[in-house]
Amino acid sequence: MYQYDELDRQVVNNRVQQFRGQMNRYLSGELSEEAFLPLRLQNGLYIQKHAPMLRVAVPYGMLSAAQLRCMAGVCDRYDRGYCHITTRQNVQFNWVKMEEVADILETLATVEMHAIQTSGNCIRNTTSDPLAGVAADEQTDPRPYCEIIRQWSSLHPEFAFLPRKFKIAVIGAAEDRASIQLHDVGLQLVTNADGETGFKVWVGGGLGRTPMLATLICEFLPQAYLLGYLKAVLRVYNRYGRRDNKYKARIKILVNSLGAADFSAQVEAEFQRTNSEEYWLTEAELAHARSFFTEPAYAQVNVAAETEEPDSPAYRHWLRRNVRAHRVGGYAIVTLSLKHQGTAPGDISSEQLRRVADLAERFSFGEARNTQQQNIVLADVKRSDLFALWQEACRLELAAPTIGTLSDVVCCPGGDFCGLANARSLPINSAIQQRFDDLDYLYDLGDLSLRISGCINACAHHHIANIGILGVDKKGEEFYQLTLGGEVGERSRIGKVLGPSIPLDAVPDALEAIVDVFVEQRHEEEPFISTYERIGKDKFKERVYATGH
Repeated sequence: MYQYDELDRQVVNNRVQQFRGQMNRYLSGELSEEAFLPLRLQNGLYIQKHAPMLRVAVPYGMLSAAQLRCMAGVCDRYDRGYCHITTRQNVQFNWVKMEEVADILETLATVEMHAIQTSGNCIRNTTSDPLAGVAADEQTDPRPYCEIIRQWSSLHPEFAFLPRKFKIAVIGAAEDRASIQLHDVGLQLVTNADGETGFKVWVGGGLGRTPMLATLICEFLPQAYLLGYLKAVLRVYNRYGRRDNKYKARIKILVNSLGAADFSAQVEAEFQRTNSEEYWLTEAELAHARSFFTEPAYAQVNVAAETEEPDSPAYRHWLRRNVRAHRVGGYAIVTLSLKHQGTAPGDISSEQLRRVADLAERFSFGEARNTQQQNIVLADVKRSDLFALWQEACRLELAAPTIGTLSDVVCCPGGDFCGLANARSLPINSAIQQRFDDLDYLYDLGDLSLRISGCINACAHHHIANIGILGVDKKGEEFYQLTLGGEVGERSRIGKVLGPSIPLDAVPDALEAIVDVFVEQRHEEEPFISTYERIGKDKFKERVYATGH
């Protein structure tokens, strides 16, 4: 992973001291709430329902063992002994004190972490494939390009106050594991007929109040032009994006109002106007970025040698659901689940953080990765170490063998924490975990995604789940709207609203009714999304609302 140089450290340390001064002026009354708002947001500080929340950047989801241990220390000293993994691969501390935030940032800076641009109307943390560099279907490792974008966009003066927040995702594989069509800009590394590396460029995706999929505006952008083209996109957005209405300020609204052809033409015109060789990425710059993401020292493993697997059904379940093939023979990719029954999805304790750091050092070259599904990946595990790792993960309650199943729920903190939420998310998750706790039944259902958002901001990305749940407010009471048919990846699509919203206590029964229709109507081994596409939503709707919902 990328290692800071002296300039990087100086920039981050200066930013901490700058924010400390801003915080002191705010606390003393010298800065008004209005003046302090954009300053704290661009340093990742929110005011939540019960306490301030600090969002910390985890560039493209990668964490070192030292960073995990530092985060554990922050949890213990400044929070309540745990933190939260977000759907953008970042980390949130939900119970911080205003007067201690600068101390937290100073502590994190010692391990090359910060909260710069984790909020505000700026370019946010660039996300990527959590399996980057190890996936068998990968054509080009996207992480060096993510790092180039991170360095270019951090504290960029021209794009510090955009009409609205701006999110970029980059992949280099055939399978889209970063949902690039749901970002303001999505980039996929590809190779043209001449063997040259470049990008497909999508623009104008996003969820929230008006969910939209991005539009492909460039079939092949040579890699040298990456930053120049991004600059052109952002300049068109900065010039024409709505600033009078925050609900219409995202670039997706601009692309939709201009039309993809007009927007693309304006980007191309701006790009051609400013496209000079001095702004191109050189081979030396690309090689420097790639030098931080070299292949680890994989051992020579005799993959043909048979290894006797322990006779444990629980272990076999875990292998089936939490372990994926690695591009290097004899190695595997392991997902540690943060969906243990009785805990909030994505929450991880300080003790678990320390032990994951130990596991990363023992089994995976000292690195871990946050995923958009609020889990943690150890990307380079010897297959001969899998049983030992599973035993440790079980002791840490990180081995729920449910990755990709109905109980691998993605969930925002909801009304229990967030001041923006209309309804709670965590009680719904808890009820679903209790209702669907039979592993054999979950495995029979197959891959089935479920996401729960507490408000229309859609932090849990409920629109792109096979089954989505959205909290809404009805005269001060919590109700929930159901959506069906969402999907991520190459065939990304937005789910459709099933019908009227329902009260909290009716949600588990409604979900069970949806699953029952699926089981009754599916063809053999057919996944939920295929059944839904084949039969439509009416049968699901009839069942849900015919049972008193």
